[in-house]
Amino acid sequence: MRKQKVSVIIENLKSKGFTGSPISIYRYIAKHLKPQRDMGYQKSYEPYSTLPGEQMFYDWAEYIMTIGGKKVKVYIHLTELGFCRYKVLDVTLTVKMGDVFEVLENAFLIMGGLTQRIQVDNARIFVTDPSVVNFKWNEQFLQFCGFYGIHPTRSLPGHPWSKGKVERPFQYIEDHFITNNSFDSFEDLYQKLKVFEKEINDKVHSITHKKPSELLAEEKPHFLEMPENRYAGHRGELRKATKDCLIAFGGNRYSVPYLYAGQDVWVRISKGLYVTVQSNAGKIIAAHTLSPDKGRVIINKEHYRGHIQKSDRESFFISAEKMKERFASYENIDKFLEAAKSQRAVNANYNIFMISRLFDDYSDIDCQSCMEECLQYRCFTFAFVKGYIAHRAQMNIPVLSPSRPLHEIGLFYKANVKRSMEEYRI
Repeated sequence: MRKQKVSVIIENLKSKGFTGSPISIYRYIAKHLKPQRDMGYQKSYEPYSTLPGEQMFYDWAEYIMTIGGKKVKVYIHLTELGFCRYKVLDVTLTVKMGDVFEVLENAFLIMGGLTQRIQVDNARIFVTDPSVVNFKWNEQFLQFCGFYGIHPTRSLPGHPWSKGKVERPFQYIEDHFITNNSFDSFEDLYQKLKVFEKEINDKVHSITHKKPSELLAEEKPHFLEMPENRYAGHRGELRKATKDCLIAFGGNRYSVPYLYAGQDVWVRISKGLYVTVQSNAGKIIAAHTLSPDKGRVIINKEHYRGHIQKSDRESFFISAEKMKERFASYENIDKFLEAAKSQRAVNANYNIFMISRLFDDYSDIDCQSCMEECLQYRCFTFAFVKGYIAHRAQMNIPVLSPSRPLHEIGLFYKANVKRSMEEYRI
């Protein structure tokens, strides 16, 4: 039995809705628990069962691992479903709010849905005040949960058994994957971790006596439905791409596809290792390895493909075939392509290639709506298409629940962003 003050026990019970007299608690402890403690009973916990689709558990642990011959601090993340015990593992070099949200969203996608609630600990990413009396969730975490419609619950401070499922969730990972293991690179670590994840999910669980991968199929019908788009409340920092297709971030400059020259984009660090760039439509348009140096220009030559050298561009036939394959259900696709070729006969290859590249960043519905406008106004230039779809297409911003007012979600960003001028040093 764990030794703690009875007053603390009473406060914990009150936080869970207990309205009885404190005297009854003292009597119960004196009669049932104190004799056991005095006899030296070992502390024990009773695991509780959860229904399909009821609960998932999330936590992370810090380790020092050998990567590329060097000692590196990494964070192993574990998301586990309560009913089927299916686990999703991930790894990052930092453990900031953006990292946690990204890990959770990836886990949701891998699992194929959401449970009714998620159990977390008392890290500041989740909880700003862990005390029983003045408990308070982190507002940004609440916004994240509100968007996905999942109810957060937390383990009490110093109460590992309140997680119910596992007393030491990372013990098996430490024993069978981390100990005496080294990796060539971060990518090597990530790939081997995912192989290990598959192995443990295909192994018969000691409690359920079934494979988690098999039980997952039974739990999926009970999941909450996933939103069409990912959470946009933590997208990173706003940057404007220069005419030479570069953005300034962290004292360096990184390239973006030339279609986004002069446009605003969102930049953030992923897993503590990568710089990812998102368009306003919510699509990742560029990813670079984060440079530890300053004043560097990191360029991906693919971002400039087709921008200057005509030999890099696809022929009209190839671009048209790609569009036909994607928009096979759109009845006017042939009509649009023929009209575009006829109107821009001198430079048809470039025009349709640019339109095809631009459409990659937008939904089928938006692209078809744009093509209908082109047919209506008999204008098929890339400039017209870009202007229409950039200002009228519905961006991939998540649809908010009516029960969550806009000002509570935090999707909008203040215009007066201040940052150090060191960010622009090259």
